[in-house]
Amino acid sequence: MSGKLQGKIAIVTGGLSGIGDAIAKRMAAEGATVIAADLATEATTLGDGDLVPFHVDVADATSVAKLVDAVTARYGRLDCMVNSAGIGKDIPFLETPLETFDKIIAVNLRGSFVVGQAAARAMRDAGGGVIVNIASVSGMTGNVGRTAYGASKGGVVLLSRVMAVDLAQYNIRVNVLAPGPVDTPLVAQMHTPEIRQRWIEQTPMRRYASPDEMAGAVVFLCSADASYITGHVLAADGGFLGSGLTVAPI
Repeated sequence: MSGKLQGKIAIVTGGLSGIGDAIAKRMAAEGATVIAADLATEATTLGDGDLVPFHVDVADATSVAKLVDAVTARYGRLDCMVNSAGIGKDIPFLETPLETFDKIIAVNLRGSFVVGQAAARAMRDAGGGVIVNIASVSGMTGNVGRTAYGASKGGVVLLSRVMAVDLAQYNIRVNVLAPGPVDTPLVAQMHTPEIRQRWIEQTPMRRYASPDEMAGAVVFLCSADASYITGHVLAADGGFLGSGLTVAPI
C-alpha cells in the first residue's frame, strides 16, 4: 500500500461487515488508525491496534456521541468519518409497511445526519477533516422495489451536498460514494437470483463489484489527492447509471 492515510484517525460506521469492513481494513492498510464502529460488537472501550472495534447505534445520538467522544479523548482528533452503516429491503411501494419505511429512514438517513453532525463538530474544533457518506445508485434513480431504501439514500445524497456547503468554512470536505451492485451480505439478502441477473444484464461491466473496489474509492476521497473535492457524488457502479434498473419484469 502507498500509505495515503498515514497517521490519520478514522471512524468507519458499519465497519465490521460488507463494504464497511472492506473500507476499514483498506484504510488501516493505508496507514490510518481505524475505529470500526458497528452495532455487532459489544466493545465500549478503545483497544490498541490499527483496527479497533467499538459499539455504536447510528440512529441513537447518545451512542454516536459516546463514540466520537471516546475517539477524540483517546487520539485528540478525528480526521476521517466514513458512514457506511445501513439497512435495506426490496419491497414494492404498495406493499411497504410504514414500520419498515421508518426503520430504514432512521438508520440510513437519520443515522447519516446524527453521525455527520457529531463528526463535524469534532472536526471543526480540530481544524478540519473529511466525511464520506455511503449512499447508493438507488438514491439517484428509481430502481424497482426501493421505496424506503431509495428514499433514504436519495436523502443522504442531498444531505451530504448541504453539509459540504455548510462545512466548507471549517475546512471539512463532505462527499458521497454511491455504489452500484456490490457482493455483500446485505445485497445477498435483498437480491433474488432473478434480480441479480437483471442487475448484471443492465450494468455495462456485466458483474457485481467487490467490497474492496468500494474501499479504494473511499481511500481516494479521504486522501490528499481529493483535497479540492467536496459536495461530489462518486458513483462506483460499473456504468449502471448509464443504463438503469427501472422497470419491473412483466
